[in-house]
Amino acid sequence: MLQTGIKGYQEITVTPEDTAKVHKSGTLDVLATPRMAALMEETAWKSVAEELDEGMGTVGIRLELDHLAPTPVGMKVFCESVLEKIDGRKLTFSIMAKDEKGEIGKALHERFIVEEEKFQNKANQKNTK
Repeated sequence: MLQTGIKGYQEITVTPEDTAKVHKSGTLDVLATPRMAALMEETAWKSVAEELDEGMGTVGIRLELDHLAPTPVGMKVFCESVLEKIDGRKLTFSIMAKDEKGEIGKALHERFIVEEEKFQNKANQKNTK
């Protein structure tokens, strides 16, 4: 049952593929902000996926992110999300990311519950017009 307070957790070890240099968000070999954003979204959607009816999923509609500190290649990153609010089909999460030395990021993230097949079909229609 979908209810506030649901928590999600993901953990990664930063690899060269996760860096700002590879994601084209900078020139350094540190965790890229876009990669941290993807980890945060993944943590949130996975936390509620099993609570949704079959055929339903969520899509991100907003991400307000602060990247607070760099994380080098080889260090672990831990991400935790909390479902803070349910407003109809809109879900609001607070998310925090830490590495082995402390907090590296925080975010407010909104997702919208959709019928996956209908949503995909609507997106695919853009190719036919």
